[in-house]
Amino acid sequence: MVLGKHETPTGTEYMVASESVALDAVGFEVMRDVAPGEAIYVSIDGKLYTRQCAADPSYAPCIFEFVYFARPDSTIDKVSVYASRVNMGAKLGEKIKKEWCDHDIDVVIPIPETSCDIALEIARCMDLPYRQGFVKNRYIGRTFIMPGQQERKKSVRRKLNAINTEFYGKNVLLVDDSIVRGTTSEQIIEMAREAGAKKVYFASAAPEIRFPNVYGIDMPTSNELIAYGRDADEIAKLIGADGIIFQDLPDLIEAVRMENPAIKRFETSVFDGHYITNDVDQAYLDHLTQLRNDDAKVDRNKDIGTNLELHNVCHP
Repeated sequence: MVLGKHETPTGTEYMVASESVALDAVGFEVMRDVAPGEAIYVSIDGKLYTRQCAADPSYAPCIFEFVYFARPDSTIDKVSVYASRVNMGAKLGEKIKKEWCDHDIDVVIPIPETSCDIALEIARCMDLPYRQGFVKNRYIGRTFIMPGQQERKKSVRRKLNAINTEFYGKNVLLVDDSIVRGTTSEQIIEMAREAGAKKVYFASAAPEIRFPNVYGIDMPTSNELIAYGRDADEIAKLIGADGIIFQDLPDLIEAVRMENPAIKRFETSVFDGHYITNDVDQAYLDHLTQLRNDDAKVDRNKDIGTNLELHNVCHP
């Protein structure tokens, strides 16, 4: 969280946002990051109050923000999101060169948009061409949080369209920021093959996501995560890739920490299952499963739809 201010003729206005770009866009000056365990309160008359509410707070930013959610022009916890993603690409590019030294990849293609900066750095490291092979429909939202497998599959096809000439007759390396359920990855690989790709390899800028997030991200339950209980070869087979490679967690941590060495620990539970609050047990995860699984989301959406219809009935 970032605290910002804006001076006006009538006084100082304050804003708290999840990332700095929200402040930049409306002319606010970034004051500082909100501290761990700190409460921020702005009164109705515009006065700012802050208070530390934890006796011994620990500083552990969520690393998935840098991988996936944040905009590249943001700065979070004194880390440039763009620079961290370039670092992710450099780390993953070196791993691919080492582990796939005899590769037959012809071109590197990102799955827009988060992975574009990452893929460009991978292409540079591997001395390969970088091409934009997909055009993104900006009016389709995040597919991994959509309720229902069929809805997610339809949305992927509406979200992306392939440029056939960039795939035809080539062995391509597709780069994405992460793989959650695998629905999007499987559909995109099918699109690449339909566009004429001979082989389709897949690289993820994040490690395997095997555990649910419990700190604010509406992430699927463990059983809905494609990497849960599976190794890389099994994942590649399920999504239809000729080969797959994931970023190592230490490399991901280092890629972000390079921009702010003061960060000693990140929240990485979706990758390693270590929850920093030390109060997450299996009973709580089972409770989340009941709330977050596809069936529960479909039921909630039905209830919402029914309520909306009731509220919109025209009475004589």
